[in-house]
Amino acid sequence: MTRNRLRLIALAGITLIAGALQGCGYALVGRGTNVPANIQRVYLSPLENTTRRSEVEQILTRALSEELVTRKRFTVVNDTAQADAVLQGKVIGFDVSPLTYDAQGRATQYQITILASMLFKDKADKVIWQNDRYVYKESYQVDPNATQYFDEERTAIEEAAGRFARTVVIDLLEGF
Repeated sequence: MTRNRLRLIALAGITLIAGALQGCGYALVGRGTNVPANIQRVYLSPLENTTRRSEVEQILTRALSEELVTRKRFTVVNDTAQADAVLQGKVIGFDVSPLTYDAQGRATQYQITILASMLFKDKADKVIWQNDRYVYKESYQVDPNATQYFDEERTAIEEAAGRFARTVVIDLLEGF
């Protein structure tokens, strides 16, 4: 076979596969949404905290607000009366546990586990998305040889909060 004929066969095969995928309802993840188009203004209710870790709900609420604004899918409003929908939640679990240790038995890596109950509903109280056991885990390193103590936990929570918020908003939008 000639080189041009092989190219023509390959091009025809690719076109056939692309057409088949398009016809079967194949879609890229992140392109669909579970949220009705009429929902554009969202009130983000400050998260509740039922854990012993102070400020975690404030950090997560701020991160969720920033993520909603960054996505540009919604306008975040300050009053439920102005909102088409409400995003609310509760931090129901928070844990920090060591993952790895050095030769002296000192922890060098910790894992943060955040458990939240999240709810997104329209102004008629119809639930659009809900996850009662939203679990998020992230690990962070510590230097056991540091000469002065520095609370890495708060920094780790703030970093994890952004990724937590991103996953919540993606799940909310895509209906997972």
